[in-house]
Amino acid sequence: MSIAACAELVRRGDPDRFLAVMAAPVAARTQLFPLFAFNLEVARAPWVTEEPLIAEMRLQWWRDVVANAASGAARAHEVAGPLHDLIRDFGLPVAVLDRLIAARRRDILRDPADGTAGLTAYLEDTGGGLLWLAARALGAPDRAESAIRSYGWATASAGYLRAVPELAARGRQPVPAEMKTADLARLGLERLAAARRARRTVPKEVFPALLPGWQTERLLHQALAGNPAPGLSEFQRRGLLLWQAFSGRW
Repeated sequence: MSIAACAELVRRGDPDRFLAVMAAPVAARTQLFPLFAFNLEVARAPWVTEEPLIAEMRLQWWRDVVANAASGAARAHEVAGPLHDLIRDFGLPVAVLDRLIAARRRDILRDPADGTAGLTAYLEDTGGGLLWLAARALGAPDRAESAIRSYGWATASAGYLRAVPELAARGRQPVPAEMKTADLARLGLERLAAARRARRTVPKEVFPALLPGWQTERLLHQALAGNPAPGLSEFQRRGLLLWQAFSGRW
């Protein structure tokens, strides 16, 4: 039940976010690793079983933990314990955490019937919510919420587009029938532009929370251009991350 255990989970299960956190100042990692480990645990809950009921139970367990963070179940778990400390010490909004978990129920469904509106809400509650939680843990003021959520939505849309081939291979319907992947990429770029227009509302000390979005713009432009599997080379990935970490630009 330590930050090191959370970091190891993220390293193995979410390597891009691991690299982003390692590019952040050491002081920020204590807040970011437990939060991203929690997100990883919730994100993979629908995929560890073929039984929808079991997946629902796993997500409900996390909802219960968040609702009662001081419970024995939370304190004994290697991720839930540090998450409880974040909720207590930094006042993380429990409602945002709960919506992040609840949104993952969509991943259980093979063919969600909620269309474009449902996918938009999913990206808001997962990507937008996660980045807002990370920023709050680093002291973000309320005035920064809109910009950070927009940046998180854009980042989540890029990650989602990158996962589309695998989702389809697993028998899911990742993009609603009325939408094309280019449409989603265009929406992501619009959110990214909105976030940048409001950049002045985000204090510099919050910047480490935004590092996971370092690939966003490139991936979205690839998807918009028709690339069915957007992705960057290792050289491009590391170069962009270093540039963003040292420049402070996003």
